[in-house]
Amino acid sequence: MRVLISGSSGLIGSAAVRHFDRIAERVHGIDNNMRADFFGPGGDTTPTLRRLRESCRNFEHRRLDIRDRAAMDRVYRDTRPDLTIHCAAQPSHDLAGSRPFDDFDVNAVGTLNLLEAARRHAPDSVFILMSTNKVYGDVPNELPLVELETRFDYAEAKDRDGVDETCRVDRCTHSLMGASKLAADVMTQEYGRYFGMKTGVFRGGCLTGASHSAVELHGFLAYMVRVAVRGETYRIIGHKGKQVRDQVHAEDVALAFEAFYRDPHPGEVYNLGGGRGNAASLLELLDRIGQLEGRAIPTTYDPTPRVGDHICYITNLAKLRAHYPGWRVTRSLDDIVEDVHRAARTSS
Repeated sequence: MRVLISGSSGLIGSAAVRHFDRIAERVHGIDNNMRADFFGPGGDTTPTLRRLRESCRNFEHRRLDIRDRAAMDRVYRDTRPDLTIHCAAQPSHDLAGSRPFDDFDVNAVGTLNLLEAARRHAPDSVFILMSTNKVYGDVPNELPLVELETRFDYAEAKDRDGVDETCRVDRCTHSLMGASKLAADVMTQEYGRYFGMKTGVFRGGCLTGASHSAVELHGFLAYMVRVAVRGETYRIIGHKGKQVRDQVHAEDVALAFEAFYRDPHPGEVYNLGGGRGNAASLLELLDRIGQLEGRAIPTTYDPTPRVGDHICYITNLAKLRAHYPGWRVTRSLDDIVEDVHRAARTSS
C-alpha cells in the first residue's frame, strides 16, 4: 500500500502518518508548514515533522504547496498512491475573514488540485477528505436548547445523540472558512458520484491530541491546556463558556480512515467526533484541567461569539458506526485531556 497524506505535519495528518507507517509500504507526506504562516510561531509544525522523521521508517516528506497545481500533478504521477488522506487546510473561522483568497485557494482550490491529479494518475485509489462540521454553518443552533448550570444541551430527546449528516448545509452563516470547506466537501463527493472515484468525506468535530500545534484561533482544547500549564489567563469567547463540543482523539480519526480504505463507500459523508460520551463545555473542560493543575484556571470573558460558532454541537456517530461496526471511540474524554496535559507539561 502506498499512501499520500497532505498536511502531514498537522494534528490529523501526523497521526495518519504514524498509523499508516506501520502497515504501508510507503507513506508520502506533503506539508509546507503554512500553519506557521497562518498562526505564527505557535502554529509551527516543524517539531512534529522532526519527530515523524525520527520515528517513522517508511515516511518520506515533500515540502510542497497544494495550491501548486503542476506540483500536485507531478507528485501523483510519481507516487501513484493507493490512498490519499487530504488534511491540509486553513482551519480558522476568524483568519479566513482577513485572508479570504488564501483561505479559499487552500481549502477549495487545493482540494480540486488533488482530486484532479488523483483522477488522472490514480483513478482507482481511495481519496479521503478531512472536512469539518463547519460545513453545517450555524444550522445546529436552530435545535432547541436548554441552559444548564455549566453547559447548554439539547432540549428534546430526539436530538440527544447529536447532529447527523442530514443537517442542511445552506441558508445559514458559515464563516468564510466554513464556506470554502463546504466547496471542498461537495467537490470531493462529486468526484465519487460523477467520476465513480472512491472518495469519502469525514466531517470532523473537535479533533485533538498531543501533537496539536494549537493557537487561540484553532485547536481550542490543546490551546486551553497550554494556557493553563503556563499559568496564563484563558479568554472565553461567547455563550458564557457553556458552548459544548465533543472531542475525538487523532488516533481514532486515523482508525476511521483505515476502515474507509478497507471498505470504501464512494461519495459518502460521515460525521466524525467523540459523541455524547466525549462532550463537554468550555467551563467543564477548564474545571477538568484545573483539577490536573491543582488550581483554578483564571479566565476573562468576551461576550461576542465567533461568527457562525456552534452553541452546542455533539456528533451523531450512527451512520459511521452502521457502515463500519468495527470502528469505535477508544479514547475517553478523560484520556484525551490527560494526554494533552501530559504533553504540554513535558514540553513546557
